[in-house]
Amino acid sequence: MPLYLTDDQAMLRDTAREFMAEQGAIKTQLRHWRDISCKDGFGHGLWKQFAEMGFTGILVSEAEGGLGLGHVEAGIVLEEIGRNLTPSPFLVSAVAFVEAVKGKAAGERWLPGILSGDTVAAVALDEGRKHRPEQIEMRAERSGNGFMLSGEKSFVVQGGSADVILVAARTGGAAGETDGLTLFAVEKDAAGLSAASERTLDSAMAARLSFDKVAVDADAVVGEVDQGWAVLTQLLGAGRAGAAAEMVGVASGAMDLTVDYLKQRSQFGVPIGSFQSLQHRAAHLYGELEIARAATLKAQQLLDEGSDEAELMVSVAKAKAGQAARLSVQEGVQMHGGIGMTDEHDIGLYMKRDRALDELWGDANYHIDRVARLTGY
Repeated sequence: MPLYLTDDQAMLRDTAREFMAEQGAIKTQLRHWRDISCKDGFGHGLWKQFAEMGFTGILVSEAEGGLGLGHVEAGIVLEEIGRNLTPSPFLVSAVAFVEAVKGKAAGERWLPGILSGDTVAAVALDEGRKHRPEQIEMRAERSGNGFMLSGEKSFVVQGGSADVILVAARTGGAAGETDGLTLFAVEKDAAGLSAASERTLDSAMAARLSFDKVAVDADAVVGEVDQGWAVLTQLLGAGRAGAAAEMVGVASGAMDLTVDYLKQRSQFGVPIGSFQSLQHRAAHLYGELEIARAATLKAQQLLDEGSDEAELMVSVAKAKAGQAARLSVQEGVQMHGGIGMTDEHDIGLYMKRDRALDELWGDANYHIDRVARLTGY
């Protein structure tokens, strides 16, 4: 497919761009919820507006009450979220979680709430300092007609605010193996489940979850017992491509701020944007950003096609978007000079969001290594 948007997708982009700029702006959303130390880190009213706009149903089939669109369309919304640093559960709830449960029994239970904006979901995978899904050790032992979950999870985005948590645990095998994993949809008020929420670098909220013999019935299983890796791969493909799209948005927003500043800030009686060295750096940044945007769009298209090449391209996109976003925020802070180091200017907020998104579901180094392994190195 060509690497540009169709007319319908361009209309969605224009709609999402206007909506995020008006309703999801930094001052009225990120700064507001941060400055009042909101325990959730986002506004539930805005999440309801997402639902009213139909955004929460982009990946949900029409038969299940959604729009029946694809990852390209979800990425369009995520890029505008990134451009405005809009705090919301969209990436985890409406992309990663939805991708895992749609078409399954768990979807019948939880998708209506996602579609209406009444439900927030979280995904609990990692247990260590870095993203290593194959190293999951948390156990799920059979108990009666269900299972008993014991263990801990870290860096669970919106884990303390979620109504449902998708948990990956071992019903077989050992750490390092992909066989023996099972996914469970666990309700927030399950006995034995506790959450310790912490504010992350970008002012969002993530939680450390502790499972002390948390009992779930067989209906909580998402997919097949011991075969959770297949669902997990699908979830991670959607989530990583979505995170790449949001990082492209972060990079775009930071670049826009920087270019505007280069036009406005004067030194020696002329705008600093007239300095050739800064022009070269801005041109280099633009080229890197467009490569990242193209790689991300290609990954989304391959996911929508169900292509065998999607897994590789998703890692290419996550790595490239991570590199481009880091370049954009670093150049942005540096070109802004002293004011770029202050909280009163928004450019530093873009750097913080970039750092959090890069770590989510594997940083650039993780995906560079993964690309090498998938191509035989």
